[in-house]
Amino acid sequence: MEVRARAPGKIILAGEHAVVHGSTAVAASIDLYTYVSLSFSSDSDNDGKLMLRLNDMALELSWQVGRIKEALPDMGITPSSPKPCTPETIKLLAALVEEHNNIPEAKITLAAGVIAFLWLYTSIQGYKPATVVVTSELPLGSGLGSSAAFCVSVSAALLALSDSVNLDFGHHGWLSFGENDLELVNKWAFEGEKIIHGKPSGIDNTLILLAMKVATIIQSPAHDDIAITQKEDKLEELMEMNQGLLQCMGVSHASIETVLRTTLKYKLASKLTGAGGGGCVLTLLPTLLSGTVVDKVIAELEGCGFQCLVAGIGGEGLQICFNSSS
Repeated sequence: MEVRARAPGKIILAGEHAVVHGSTAVAASIDLYTYVSLSFSSDSDNDGKLMLRLNDMALELSWQVGRIKEALPDMGITPSSPKPCTPETIKLLAALVEEHNNIPEAKITLAAGVIAFLWLYTSIQGYKPATVVVTSELPLGSGLGSSAAFCVSVSAALLALSDSVNLDFGHHGWLSFGENDLELVNKWAFEGEKIIHGKPSGIDNTLILLAMKVATIIQSPAHDDIAITQKEDKLEELMEMNQGLLQCMGVSHASIETVLRTTLKYKLASKLTGAGGGGCVLTLLPTLLSGTVVDKVIAELEGCGFQCLVAGIGGEGLQICFNSSS
């Protein structure tokens, strides 16, 4: 049986630095997803290996499950009891990752993500041979929650084929976890996030799980142009105010300022989203904005070397589906 999980990215409209210190942030999911598929195999099918394919990075990593067990002799399978990864275990996992020479040295976050994957896999499923394939619509290191979407979807896929959650294997199409099962996925995903980021706020993985509930805070009512315009005006004001504060903090960047100047020419509100110092800039596209204007803005930004993604706010959160024919 194959299981697939998908989790959306996120944006932060205000408070991305304040939230790390315990303050409130305004955030929402976006309809760009990370997909993870998991299928177990017999020893003869793939030589007893755990294989991880990162399609967007054109990377394939594999480990003999016996080698993993040898490197982590004291690991226990604890799918229903999330636990932190100790510094000693991180070192052991890092050694397994370093056995592969195809991860670029500059991709520190990517290596940390593979370590998080190995921790989640062995903690939830142990030493079973399997193939895990990751595909994402989210660019890495851009402040759009790519690492959290990765940790959430990996945790969900692993837990879906454990005895710790209650799911309908016969269901056709995408389905959602129950509230208690979501909490379990969230706890595991947060442990993965801690391996990657050290001291994450937890907002990314929580928001990605509960996308529909949180997104309604900023979604506009359908078929009500006046109400939409009023809400968007307030959102523009909030974004511009937040960007001003971030600039005062010194977390802007020359490339960010270039995007801000470009979108300002079209009277569009923009702000950085994430840690700053580069990364991603969020531009609000009002509901009544002409598609021609959008095309012009994108063309001008791409002409400056920027990658542009158009995403809707809100949408489905974490979902899972099964393919019994695999």
